[in-house]
Amino acid sequence: MDITAVKAFFMWCTILNLAMLIFSSVVGVFLGDFSFKMNNKFFSISREQFNVIMVAFIGLYKIVFISFNLVPFVALLIIA
Repeated sequence: MDITAVKAFFMWCTILNLAMLIFSSVVGVFLGDFSFKMNNKFFSISREQFNVIMVAFIGLYKIVFISFNLVPFVALLIIA
């Protein structure tokens, strides 16, 4: 596998994961009540607990996205 294939792989991983991060953030901001009602059918948690879980999920997803997708892609852009 050559460096162009690896660069293309990380480029698409970065694009797809950024789209998922944006989608999750939009759902959390604009459809928070709907998301809470849907999840409350399966898990009996309070609204405050749900908000903490959503913020923690988006924060963790952002850290993992930056660490495992964005940084390797930028590094490949620099060396290629």
